[in-house]
Amino acid sequence: MRRALIIANPASRGGAKRQGAAVRELGRAKIDAVAVATEYAGHAAAIAAEHAQSYDAVFTLGGDGTAMDVIGALAGKGPPVGILPGGTGNLLARSLGIPLTIRGAVRALATGREARIDLGQLGDGRIFGIGAGVGVDATMIAETPRWLKRRLGVLSYVIVGLRSLLRFDAFQVSGTVDGVPFQRRASAILVANFGTMFRHLLTLGDGILHDDGVLNVCIFSPTTNADAARITWKMMRRDFSPDPCMSYLSGREIEITTVPPRTVQADGELAGSTPLSVRVLAGAGRLLLPNARGRNQ
Repeated sequence: MRRALIIANPASRGGAKRQGAAVRELGRAKIDAVAVATEYAGHAAAIAAEHAQSYDAVFTLGGDGTAMDVIGALAGKGPPVGILPGGTGNLLARSLGIPLTIRGAVRALATGREARIDLGQLGDGRIFGIGAGVGVDATMIAETPRWLKRRLGVLSYVIVGLRSLLRFDAFQVSGTVDGVPFQRRASAILVANFGTMFRHLLTLGDGILHDDGVLNVCIFSPTTNADAARITWKMMRRDFSPDPCMSYLSGREIEITTVPPRTVQADGELAGSTPLSVRVLAGAGRLLLPNARGRNQ
């Protein structure tokens, strides 16, 4: 890697002040870096599509939305993408084991490895990396105020998410996975590509992998405080013994309908409302990742 493009979102939580640090750290790694700042929604994808082919790698500096705009624009083509943390949640960086400082992230990715990961695509063409969800997680994204995100970072999502979970706001879910119908009552449903969240603090389900060519439908249906506490504890302990409040399906094409219609989130960004249509793009994401022994979990 000799030349790299940094696509920075100055509106993200740490994007503006970290841009210079990213250029300096890549320079220390003997990589000639050019930084370009986004100016409007969707600009990151446009920059990547126009300029990425002239570089050995593209680094994103911003939140998960910026990262996924670039990864989506280069899906199935173009140089590998390295994610530098600069947003509120940094869920992608956390899930991939990328350090949460610019120095640590650059060092880990500049000396790391390339990997292919699956991506998910919504019916409107939007691409996600971690997952798309309905229920508690979408409510968490919608109801977390900007001032709280700026003050507490990812902890703000946890606080609002717990409050939402304890409301037990259930809804009826029906749909198909690879054409096979299912029906449940749930308070959260997540189409997951990654099996762990918050640096492995929570494991969503058993055998959920980001490079196995399928997406996993995780359905959670607690109805009491005891249910919520039990399934949270089980996810923290990676205990996926049978539980009436946890069910799982997997496949390549997924259709989800809810009654009543519910807000959808994809990688921490609001993405319309149900019905939700998702398909897997197997191996479409080309990323830079830390070497396994160098990952800061």
